[in-house]
Amino acid sequence: MTELTIAISKGRLQTETLDLLSRAGISISSEMLASRRLAVEDEAGRYRFIFVKPDDVPVYVEHGTADCGVVGRDVLMESEADVLQRLTLEIGSCQMVVAASGDLPSSGYGRLRVATRYPRITAQHFGSRGLSVEIIELSGSVEVAPLLGLADCIVDLVQTGRTLRENGLRIVEVIAESTARLVINRASYQLKAEALAGLIGSLSETRPQGERRD
Repeated sequence: MTELTIAISKGRLQTETLDLLSRAGISISSEMLASRRLAVEDEAGRYRFIFVKPDDVPVYVEHGTADCGVVGRDVLMESEADVLQRLTLEIGSCQMVVAASGDLPSSGYGRLRVATRYPRITAQHFGSRGLSVEIIELSGSVEVAPLLGLADCIVDLVQTGRTLRENGLRIVEVIAESTARLVINRASYQLKAEALAGLIGSLSETRPQGERRD
């Protein structure tokens, strides 16, 4: 009988998450993964995994469709979903940054146009300093916005910084460090405490000694 439904972020984090689960003794057959099904079970039949877009993971968990999920801190910062963050995972490491082609005015960002896929994070970052900026929300690649004169700088998630450099940008400021988190539905945390404790314990054993637990 399936004990837990776990939402997994599709894309860059999916492979790292599956590797992490495998190290924790939770395996999904290659046949299941090759089937391109969006909902599969592990070989022991204890867990059901659903593969969804990263932005949707907190939604599925908050509303109880999934008991828990693995998603980047950046997504959680932007969504502000009402979920429990019980474990910081050592995968999906990246940074949320302000990047520009040159130096930004030392007097502040008040007149800047900022292109981003993260309007809430951007507004909170500059707003916390009492600065008002024009936020230009884009759904695709934001790195070209300064190059084309659409924006003065960008707020975006970076891993290696290669894409920034290829587009003539450099990191001006790091807003936050981001790694993956195990997030849990509040009701499930009470109703399925034993199963969740087992999952958290298994995942915790994959991390180096001294790694922080939230």
